[in-house]
Amino acid sequence: MKKGRPALVDYGEPSRVAEAVRMLGMDYVVITSVTRDDLPDGGAGIFRETVEEIRRAGFNGRIEVLIPDFNGDERAIETILSASPDVVSHNIETVQRLYTVLREKADYNRSLGILKNIKKLNPIQKTKSGMMLGLEETEQEITETIKDVSVTACDFFSIGQYLAPEKISYPVQRYLTPEEFEYYKEKALDVGFLHVESGVYVRTSYNAAAYF
Repeated sequence: MKKGRPALVDYGEPSRVAEAVRMLGMDYVVITSVTRDDLPDGGAGIFRETVEEIRRAGFNGRIEVLIPDFNGDERAIETILSASPDVVSHNIETVQRLYTVLREKADYNRSLGILKNIKKLNPIQKTKSGMMLGLEETEQEITETIKDVSVTACDFFSIGQYLAPEKISYPVQRYLTPEEFEYYKEKALDVGFLHVESGVYVRTSYNAAAYF
């Protein structure tokens, strides 16, 4: 998928996603989207409709939504939660120092605020976040980020190796060893996460059903 301005919202998409879930015989679904800051609700309504359509189609498995920050709009979070997904996921992605380099349109504290707001609005809602390593972050910065996310009462956490998607993308600074991934997994479990996936190819949706 190349970067660019997205087309108009396709309101038939939720029903087609629901049909795809049925045809594929899935029992765990992760739904995400491109960023739609051009829409008044940031695309939250389409997330809700997609979850509802999947359930209306008779799906009895679990549904996870991987959401953007909606520019911190609490109303968008309320819209997401009104669909009662099993997991709401929002990635912290990297340490705070690197946000200005790697995520200039995002905000570290705003992302933490999204996770906090979800629990404030629905304390029993399961939440997930994750980060990529290998971007010249220090051990202290990694452990501080893990603690910052845990303070939001986030339930699940994923830790993976950053791999540059294109030659022009920000270059990998370091490849971590399996032992290092295991070390940070234990750090995350020690601060209270219920389940942690940590490894080179781990992404937010990797082994998503295993978190339960």
